[in-house]
Amino acid sequence: MIDFITLCDYVGTFAFAISGIRLASAKKFDWFGAYVVGVVTAVGGGTIRDVLLNATPFWMMQLSYLVISGLALLFVLIFRKYVVRLNNTFFIFDAIGLGLFAVVGIAKTLEFGFPMWVAIVMGTITGAFGGMMRDILINEEPLIFRKDIYALACVFGGLIYYICVCLDVPLYFTQFVSAVSVFIARVVAVKYHISLPALKGEE
Repeated sequence: MIDFITLCDYVGTFAFAISGIRLASAKKFDWFGAYVVGVVTAVGGGTIRDVLLNATPFWMMQLSYLVISGLALLFVLIFRKYVVRLNNTFFIFDAIGLGLFAVVGIAKTLEFGFPMWVAIVMGTITGAFGGMMRDILINEEPLIFRKDIYALACVFGGLIYYICVCLDVPLYFTQFVSAVSVFIARVVAVKYHISLPALKGEE
């Protein structure tokens, strides 16, 4: 039986891969190029996390992540009419992946014996850096560097995770609430145009 954190990892991989493939299609990439963007989006943040934790990158130990990214490409090809044309498709899948991957990063870092503040940083890297690498590949300004609440949504989810741990909330519920809080923070920030002020240089 798949545990909750593994399920988050797989669903997050699928969601993030779709978000990358969706943007690659808008740039008219071919199938292989779109797949590469999807894979990088799905495993990029987790790879950086594992390197920093001195662990073998997770996708090098298990083929399933590359397979799931391939299924994401197949999903986009089959439902291209709906996925590619809907403007909010990218945002929905990206927000889902962001929340799930933030929790995966936090959980794995805690398993390695690091303190919670490190886990929050690693959760943010896991959630946000795959999207950053995706945007670089498709020649877009990374979301993480814009005014949008993106990486900060992962930090918020990490703080929720920490509060739940302090309150002795059951682990599965803690992980679920944390992932949902990231998703909600991202959606609310976009819906109500909540953002940090831009840092302005000399005029």
